[in-house]
Amino acid sequence: MDFELMLRFLKSLAKNNDRDWFDKNKAKYLEAKASFDEVVVKLLNNLTAFDSSLAGLDPKKLTFRIYRDVRFSKDKRPYKTNFGASFSSAGKGMGTPGYYLQIEPGNKSFVAVGMFMPEVDNLSKIRQEIDYNGDKLTKVFKEKKFKAHFDQFWDEGALKKAPKGYPADHPHVKWLKLKSYIVTKEFKDSEVTDKKFLKNVVDILKSSKPLNDFLKEAIA
Repeated sequence: MDFELMLRFLKSLAKNNDRDWFDKNKAKYLEAKASFDEVVVKLLNNLTAFDSSLAGLDPKKLTFRIYRDVRFSKDKRPYKTNFGASFSSAGKGMGTPGYYLQIEPGNKSFVAVGMFMPEVDNLSKIRQEIDYNGDKLTKVFKEKKFKAHFDQFWDEGALKKAPKGYPADHPHVKWLKLKSYIVTKEFKDSEVTDKKFLKNVVDILKSSKPLNDFLKEAIA
């Protein structure tokens, strides 16, 4: 498990994002990927210790491919410049409440927690839960350990007005406008290469479990 190795490879890839370079450096990629795969195994074991819904997941199925889908993109660079993995009761992806880790050089590494772009039915259920029990979510954000790492939801793509059926002066209107319920915590490269990085990630994600519990209850 070598985070310096991962960052070094990804930094080189960002400067040489083409198939010829990648093919010539395939051995370095496989070495870096193996190191990230080891991180995923260890992280899954630690997450399962406090979130039993992750028990039984196959760590090999939780990582994202480094190959980009460029079919409908103007950006034709063939490779992602990060390693990413997602952990939820449904496996990879954030269709259900879960945890995400991304390693990327340039101080761009981060963890994310929650639900990314839930389907319409689940989005409606989450908004309804916020309407009925928003104070419970307020308590999550006020919890000391959670507050030490997260301060607000990621609000990209949020509605400009309250969704239909909710008043503009609703006490939690800012949350009702959201289309994703995600919190993130970023890391500098120096933090990623610190020997305590993985332990810190586990502690941070453990503090975020009450958010996923709230979301799971909402969509149950």
